[in-house]
Order: sequence, then structure tokens, then C-alpha cells
Amino acid sequence: MDPRIREHAEIIANHSVDLEEGDNVIIDAHPVAEDLVVALHEVIGDRGANPITTSQRTGKRQQRAYLRASDEEFETPDHELALVENTDVYIAIRATDNMTQTSDVDPETQAAHQQAHRPILEERLSKRWCLTQYPAPANAQLAEMSTEGYERFVWDAVNKDWDAQREHQENMVEIMDPAEEIRIKSGDTTDVTMSIDGNPTLNDHGEHNLPGGEVFTAPQPDSVEGEVLFDMPLYHQGREITDVYLEFEGGEVIDHSAAKNEDVLTEVLNTDDGARRLGELGIGMNRDIDQFTYNMLFDEKMGDTVHMAVGRAYDDTVGEGNDANDSAVHVDMIVDMSEDSFIEVDGEVVQRNGTFRFEDGFEE
Repeated sequence: MDPRIREHAEIIANHSVDLEEGDNVIIDAHPVAEDLVVALHEVIGDRGANPITTSQRTGKRQQRAYLRASDEEFETPDHELALVENTDVYIAIRATDNMTQTSDVDPETQAAHQQAHRPILEERLSKRWCLTQYPAPANAQLAEMSTEGYERFVWDAVNKDWDAQREHQENMVEIMDPAEEIRIKSGDTTDVTMSIDGNPTLNDHGEHNLPGGEVFTAPQPDSVEGEVLFDMPLYHQGREITDVYLEFEGGEVIDHSAAKNEDVLTEVLNTDDGARRLGELGIGMNRDIDQFTYNMLFDEKMGDTVHMAVGRAYDDTVGEGNDANDSAVHVDMIVDMSEDSFIEVDGEVVQRNGTFRFEDGFEE
């Protein structure tokens, strides 16, 4: 087995989920990620924990068959919920043999299915959990990379010194955590402000998401004003959505468009009331993620970017007494901040053209 796979498994166990003896562990993975699943079983066995492997979240072929055969009436599956309730650790491994497997499933059906599984999502998030990536050939193809090149890219971003990354990102946490307002400006297409007053800024250094490489917080749901053009594409429900444009007033999306698959974007925004408000603002800071790969787990951490998510706010990013945006969805979208762009915190520019105030080369 490639030693980088074993190192990946060790980082998940030691750094991301703090695996303990006796833990009940769910590994949710597509069969194409078998090598990482096997390595995790070795580590779990060494620790005296108890693994079970499923493909509920990541097995897209059977999910497609089920959703195409179903109507739009779904109930929360109690047996799946019970499985998560009786576990201590949940590890999801992204990998697939076909990135567009669910592209011919109706977006409304997918949204209804996601809504029914919301209690399961909430239960998973209450556990020690990690979402990571295995470098499968289909993911390499989507990234327009060779399989070998994509393997290097993934493991360079994952198998790294996370203590050093945490220290680097802490500089931005110290700027944002006490702040009241943030403005994001990029070219003539993005100019948006939001209040983060009283909401903690978190340092993602590879614990829940692996790779990590961002600092993030939750906007006050009613505070977002302005417009954003997300100039990097995203894949959602097996479809590529490009040039997403959102206009906010009083925190709510009042106008939207997309150059491609606008109907998928519309279904996301129509999922529930919270889907039309922002649940997250994140700043990408992982310099080892140096190219766009159509994989949000990596792309949102890329240096010289910011991302915003419509939908659910993470509980840890909402301060005591503040409103938390609630939704069945959480969909991230990215803005390139490498040129003609700045981030302003309480009236002070803290990043210009991708360079932070605390880095060499920052221009006042």
C-alpha cells in the first residue's frame, strides 16, 4: 500500500477525530476508496475501536437508482438515524467513479431527500466527525489532472504540518474574531457587507474537514447587503453551476442568476427560508491548494479566495444570544480574490489581491 495512504489514515485518527479505544466508528465511502478504508481499519484495529463501513452518503450509483424510482415524499429513515445515534465517530470519504452520477435526478427530488435526512445530518455533526478525500481517477479527471498528479495534489494538501497551518491561520482569527463588520470587494461584480458581531471565528486546521485551511464564521442572517458574483464554478447534485450571481437585501437573496444550470441554483434557494440567507463566510488560506479542481472540500481552502455558503450556519460559529441561520442545505460558493480585490474588517483593509496584512508583500 502507498505509504501516503497510511499517513492519511493516521492523520484522520490522531488529528481529526481523536480516535479512542472502544469507539464505534462509521466509515462512509465509495468502493473506489477501498485502500484508505483498509488503512483506516488497520488503525482502528490497533486502537481497539469498532468499525463499520457504509455507502449511504457517498455511494452515488445506488442513491441515483433509489431517487429515480422514488417520488418526492420522503421520511427520515429511523434505522439510519439509529445507526448514527449509536456511533462515536463518523468518517466520510469523498471519492467516486462518476462525478455526474446523479445529474439526471430531478433537483426537487434531491432537495426533498436532503430535507428528510436533515435529522441524520444534525446527529452526525454532534459526533466527532471528519470529511476527507481519496484521490480517485474520476476526481482526477474532473480536476483535469492525471491520476498520479492528482494523488500528489491531494496528499500534499492533506499530509502536512497542521500545527504550523493553525499558527498561520490564527493571525486572521485574531483580526476577525473581535470584529463587527466585514466587506468583500472584487472588481466591479462583488461588493458585499455583513455583520459578524458577536459570532466566533473558527480556525479550520484539518480537524473536521481534511484538508483544512480556512478561517470561517457566520454572518448575522439579516445583515448581508450587496451583490456577489461567484466567479469559480461548483458542482452540486452532479451538475456544474457557473457564474452564480446573488443580490442581498436585508440578509435575503432577492435576485439570482447563473450562466449554467440556473434551475439547480433556484432549487437550492427554494429549499427553505434559510436557504436564501448566508450561513458562512470563509477565508481560504491553504497555500498547498494552488489550483482549482471542482472539489469544494479543496477549492474553498485555496489561497487568494473567499467563500460564502447559503443555508445552515454551524452552531460553533454563532455567538450566544445571536440568531443562527437554519436550513437543510449548506452550499458553498467561491470568489477569486487574487486581483483587484480586498477584504475590509471594520473599515481597515486586511487583505489585498490575496496577500494578508501579516504577510510579506502586503500593499497598503
